[in-house]
Amino acid sequence: MPIINYLLISLSYIIPILIAVAFLTLIERKILSYIQARKGPNIVGPFGLLQPVADGVKLFIKEPVHPSTASPLLFILTPVLALLLALTI
Repeated sequence: MPIINYLLISLSYIIPILIAVAFLTLIERKILSYIQARKGPNIVGPFGLLQPVADGVKLFIKEPVHPSTASPLLFILTPVLALLLALTI
């Protein structure tokens, strides 16, 4: 079986998990907002369904802070490797 098939199979497991985590976070935020008697993440899209997408966009467009003495390659590569390890487990 070629390597591309293994990649597609692994992506077919990883992508639904990432989507589920995004919407479980949305549900958690909504429940916490009801408990605290305040408005929750219901502004973006119908019923707040686009809130995970808005959170992801905000995360990627925020200005990153890079330590001046850190190695740029390791500074970027370390979180990527940690995420990759967590997803493969």
